[in-house]
Amino acid sequence: MLAVIIPAHNEAELIGACVRSVCLAGRHPLLCNEKILVIVVADDCSDYTEAFATAAGSIVLSVFKRNVGRARALGAELAIAHGARWLAFTDADTQVAPDWLSGQLTCQADAVCGVIDIKDWTGHPVNVKEEFYKTYRDVDDHRHIHGANLGCSPTAYLKAGGFQPLTFNEDVTLVDALIATGASIAWSNQVRVFTSARLDSRTPWGFGATLRGASERLARPTPDMVA
Repeated sequence: MLAVIIPAHNEAELIGACVRSVCLAGRHPLLCNEKILVIVVADDCSDYTEAFATAAGSIVLSVFKRNVGRARALGAELAIAHGARWLAFTDADTQVAPDWLSGQLTCQADAVCGVIDIKDWTGHPVNVKEEFYKTYRDVDDHRHIHGANLGCSPTAYLKAGGFQPLTFNEDVTLVDALIATGASIAWSNQVRVFTSARLDSRTPWGFGATLRGASERLARPTPDMVA
């Protein structure tokens, strides 16, 4: 069995599309009908996240941590208890490619770090998009780390100590620990997800905050423009 863990805090608008994309990836022919366990960790949700996640095909673990690292860890703990042989992680504002899960397994590594893409840049100045694609290394051996596109064997995950109770950089901390334990890591740009560039990201840090900061910086008039 393969498991996908998705932390979510008040993501009623997006969680359905995320779960449906994961379920589609779970039906990829290369997976040979292996069972897929989709776990949405609903963290202190006051909207319809849990109902929409269930309707889309996931099981829901309700927690009250307001901590993404803890939410991911609790989801992984549940998946391991169910006997999952592979743990994949994404985010509620993300949709995974149809070959996302099969691509992770094809890498034949202890852990896989994939890449992200963005389809909708609404609300951002056009130069933010240009800067992102100019600086983002969408190649194999890229060295990007995204909680929205990460996979790991349970053995390597446990040896590395799992996700720490951090409100940001929980993904970077885990990968650093995996490297320290000697785990093999595939840095693949064939393993792809499509994530949100929304301005109202759920954390004041991380990828969403980086894009928001870039928008604010690039939207400011330069001295030449003022002149």
